[in-house]
Amino acid sequence: MKTVGLYLVELLAAYGVDTVFGIPGVHTVEMYRGLPRSGIRHFTPRHEQGAGFMADGYARATGKPGVCFIISGPGLTNIATAMAQAYGDSVPMLVITSVNPPGRLGSGEGHLHELPDQRQLGRQFTAFSHTILRADELAQVVARAFAVFASALPPARKRPVPSRPAAEPQAVAAAAALCTAALRPIILAGGGAADAAVPMRRLAEALDAPVIMTVNGRGVLPAGHPLGVPCSPAMEATRALIETADLVIAAGTEFGPTDYDFYETGGARIGGKLIRIDIDAEQAMRGRPADQALISDAALALEALAAAVSPRPPGDGAARAKLARSGVRKALNPILRAGAHLMEVVRDTLPGVVIVGDSAQPVYAGCIDYAATRPRSWFCSATGYGTLGYALPAATGALIGTRRPTVCLIGDGGIQFTLPELGSAREAELPLIVLLWNNNGYGEIKSYMETRGIEPIGVDIFTPDFLTISRGFGCEAHRMKDHRELPALLEAALLRRCPTVIEIVEADYIAAINGQEEPALPAVAE
Repeated sequence: MKTVGLYLVELLAAYGVDTVFGIPGVHTVEMYRGLPRSGIRHFTPRHEQGAGFMADGYARATGKPGVCFIISGPGLTNIATAMAQAYGDSVPMLVITSVNPPGRLGSGEGHLHELPDQRQLGRQFTAFSHTILRADELAQVVARAFAVFASALPPARKRPVPSRPAAEPQAVAAAAALCTAALRPIILAGGGAADAAVPMRRLAEALDAPVIMTVNGRGVLPAGHPLGVPCSPAMEATRALIETADLVIAAGTEFGPTDYDFYETGGARIGGKLIRIDIDAEQAMRGRPADQALISDAALALEALAAAVSPRPPGDGAARAKLARSGVRKALNPILRAGAHLMEVVRDTLPGVVIVGDSAQPVYAGCIDYAATRPRSWFCSATGYGTLGYALPAATGALIGTRRPTVCLIGDGGIQFTLPELGSAREAELPLIVLLWNNNGYGEIKSYMETRGIEPIGVDIFTPDFLTISRGFGCEAHRMKDHRELPALLEAALLRRCPTVIEIVEADYIAAINGQEEPALPAVAE
């Protein structure tokens, strides 16, 4: 007789799942019975939070849902932070947990891994949470999950997934009329537009409209495009571009404060008309009311809109974009300039690289000013939910999913949250590159406390010997002595069948790139 575990694996394979992240436990072993013959790869993290971050990185880099097998009780509570990070950024993740059997479920008798109500706990950070109590529910619940993800149509043995919604023709016509009337249009591109690069470029060029890209929207216009503004919309120069526009087209962006008001100065005020493109009708109604809302998949809406407008001759769009880019770059303080330099060296040395960031100063620099070459090549945890320790397992998942050069950019404080995941990457023989930005503690928070007259406490933490620890995990490890060594270190790391940890001393790198200067901007708070 086919078990529920076997049936589950067959369903996942039918929906195109090729990778699962998980740690086997006594309550989940039946889910593993069918894996060896399914063609689905399994990767074992060292902690359930690592499994969630790996699935998150896999999903962001590939556009496909990340899937986890997790035990009940502590497995779910351990992965909760990673699930909340993914939920906050609308990253598709399917977490399949075991649960105590009926009769023990929620009994309060102290059975192994028992929670009072696991389903209700999961509802706090998921699109939906369901406890399957009958075998015949399984296919329907899995179908619901993939309907939420709206993934590409895989092979047979699955229920048809609804197609992505397209905008109503009347709404497209009304939006096109606003575009035609605009003299200074701009586009705001968020993570929801990550798969809409072709129609985004077509529309931007037709309207001569600069495109400001949030972190998750970077690369929608490639690095070097004259209309591209790969900069945080929270900066003074980008706010000015937004506020002087007579039309703003917001595609796939939630207008989240960590993107649009990172320094808590009030953010840009949209004085012109607003076209809002969002797949979620409820989300499209939040914040400043749109003059025209297109409830649609971003790619479909942008394609329809580009087809409905007449291309105009080039005007001042490229000049406006250039002014915003140069204004952002000039406003960077020495720490952020060093971080931007570091990321650009990585990008230019490793074609096609995926950079995954944690919460650290060079990552904040990338959030503010970094031009990715294509979508899904730069993401981090510094915006949205803001988790520490994210980058190491998330970069592992991204490398597993794409097999492109992948760099984890993380601080010495953040890496201590998930340091054992070096073992996961080593076990999988992945050429993961870890750039470890070391300031011997929570240096950013220490500065933040000092600027507010608070005596620093809890920030000068013990800093271990990361190179020795990394080598203990079977990784290559180097401390960079001269910033000019970095390209050669990166290229050598790609040739290995194990991770490489490159430690960068913050003070040395800042001095080499800038000299000793006083910061011009306030420290960025986590």
